[in-house]
Amino acid sequence: MKKTINVSNQGATLDTGRRNFLKLSGIGLAMAGLTLIGCEDNEGYDFMQTDVFDLGKGDAGVLNYAYALEQLEADFYTKVVNNFYSGISNAEKELFTDLYHHEVIHRDFFKAAISGATSNVLPTLEFQYPNVNFNDRNSVLATAKALEDTGVAAYNGAGKYITNADYLVIAGKIVSVEARHASAIRNLINPGTAAFSGDDIIDSNGLDLAKEPKDIVMAAGGFIKTPFTWKEQGIG
Repeated sequence: MKKTINVSNQGATLDTGRRNFLKLSGIGLAMAGLTLIGCEDNEGYDFMQTDVFDLGKGDAGVLNYAYALEQLEADFYTKVVNNFYSGISNAEKELFTDLYHHEVIHRDFFKAAISGATSNVLPTLEFQYPNVNFNDRNSVLATAKALEDTGVAAYNGAGKYITNADYLVIAGKIVSVEARHASAIRNLINPGTAAFSGDDIIDSNGLDLAKEPKDIVMAAGGFIKTPFTWKEQGIG
């Protein structure tokens, strides 16, 4: 049974058309090739339909996992840019607007890539932010920092589970952008310091931290209202 998927950017008021096209053009060309060489239509698909979605097996599962995280980041920045916190500077508005565009592009890229490779596409998730005050600078920055650091560690940790070299190349390009986001947010919190590459995210070998999917889902779970499982990774 094929699910009907509706991905929208509810509440967004920014005009992303031309800007998204310009920023997506490079990754879009790569995506066109990926959708032709992806998983078999039923790979990783659980035919025993339940109310809880399972991310699937192999590359399909990893792509759905990344899609879930990109949905979260896109949703968060949509809320930020449609109601900027009190006293925000023009420079900070520009930065958050750029992050918003990037994450929406990442989200929509994964939806298109997965849809071209398998029918087991993660549906649109619902999120919650019980401890976030979107009108408070410190609260927004702290949440953005947590999401970006978690996103980088998630990509780094999931890379070893990707078998398709083309998917791995694209994941490497996206995680490099996520790392730029993380450093930009960290610099806003502690400007002019070494916090942008602090010891809490860079190890003694000069490498970004990598975390297993189970740890990432546990860390981000407080934001995600829609339940899902990833049985292959022992989640759910």
